[in-house]
Order: sequence, then structure tokens, then C-alpha cells
Amino acid sequence: MSAADNCAIVEQRTKLRPKLALVLGSGLGDFTGQVADPVTIPYGDLAGFPPTGVSGHAGTLVIGLISGVPVAVLSGRAHYYEHGNAAAMRPALETLAAFGIEDLILTNSAGGLNPDNAPGSVMLISDHINFSGTNPLIGEPSDARFVGLTEAYDRAICGRLKSAAARLEIELPAGVYMWFSGPSFETPAEIRAARVLGADAVGMSTVPEVILCRFLGLRVAALSIITNLAAGMTGAELSHEETKHVAPQGGAKLAKIIAAYLEEAS
Repeated sequence: MSAADNCAIVEQRTKLRPKLALVLGSGLGDFTGQVADPVTIPYGDLAGFPPTGVSGHAGTLVIGLISGVPVAVLSGRAHYYEHGNAAAMRPALETLAAFGIEDLILTNSAGGLNPDNAPGSVMLISDHINFSGTNPLIGEPSDARFVGLTEAYDRAICGRLKSAAARLEIELPAGVYMWFSGPSFETPAEIRAARVLGADAVGMSTVPEVILCRFLGLRVAALSIITNLAAGMTGAELSHEETKHVAPQGGAKLAKIIAAYLEEAS
């Protein structure tokens, strides 16, 4: 089956035709509770959608309304570290593009490198550093693989997200996200290097989807929930349990920001 076949399945189950999609990161599955009149489709019903092998990732496509605006929500993503495939999310993103999605807001949980961004805060990604050594477009045969990333993160969407946060009086600093392959957490030495290179947060996702979105012609923005200060900054060991525990705190802020963003768009 193809992206068109997946679209046919979705179109049989809902009359909504959203222009905006969201991708939920670790610990953010509760965000789907914000969706009114939801239609939920398991990834297993859609060709090429990846099984999610990480706790906190439901593996469902949810279509409904937030602030009265139609949205598509991918609750869970595949990560490079699960299968060694940086393009694991390509079939899902191709389906969204074929379905008529124009804008995508990605979310993730990340380690913070700036002590001013406390755990539970939200950061708007202004740019990224691909430190993984791979790329989801490796093997793409066409010249379309040479994707420009000078403005990978759409200025207009980012501006509206910042305005939404300001109206809510929620701090939304912008910063650079560095992608590590995972699944092991970074070492203190790697974090020191990341800070020297200009990173404000580190994580194991998002960058492949951004590259694929630009390849597919989708406008994209991304938000990180800071779940902890990165390795070596506090002396404490890191864990995925901490990520899942803290992410919902920032998720509540993120949900308000996105709802306010959509209210302005409605």
C-alpha cells in the first residue's frame, strides 16, 4: 500500500481535512485528551507507520478538533535508535502530506544545557545540529535529496507560537537542539562539547522528521520540553523514567500554547 492508500483509510473514518499536524514525543501522550471528537486509528492499520517500541509512545493517529480547528495528532514516533533507520517516519509523513497537511509542529522531551531553562519548561527550537552522523535522505535517488535547511523552522509558525505563549504569559525561550543517535544518554564530555558548539538542548529525535518535512514541502516548527539538565550538570544519573515523569509538567504548558496558537488561526 502507498500514502494514497493510507489516505483512503483515513478518509473513510473522518470527514475532517486538517491542515495542521502534531507529533507527540516521550511522555506527551496525554495531550491527545485535548482533542475533541477524536477519531483514533492505530498505526498498525496504516501501511508503513512504524510500531512504537518506546514506553510513552501510543502509536496512534488521532484526528479531531482543538480550539475548533481540525488537527491530526501522531501520538508517538519511531526513533533512529530503535531500528537504525533514520527515515522510519517517512511513510507517516508522506501520508500526512498526501492527506493535505501543510504545517507540522513537532514536540519532544530533551535535556537542557541552559540552567535558566528548568525542568518542566518549554523551548522553541530555532535551529538544530545533526550530531548523529546519519540523515533520513541517505539513499534517496533524486536530486530532491539536496534539501536546503537555511530556514528549516518556519518563521511564521514560530512567530505565532511565541505570540501565543506571550499572551498566556508562559516563557518560551528559543534555542538550538542537538540530535544524538541514542539510545544511551550523552556523556558529560559530550555535553560540554555540545555547549561549545552552541546547543541549548539535546535529544534523540525530531531532526530526522524536520529534514523529511522540508523534503516533502511541509512547513515545520518544533518545541522541546526540558525534562532534566543534561549529563554532568547536576551530578545525577539520567533515566527515561525521569523523562516520562517530568514531561507532563511541560506538556500542560505546551498544550496551552498550542490551543492558543490554534484559537488565533480559527
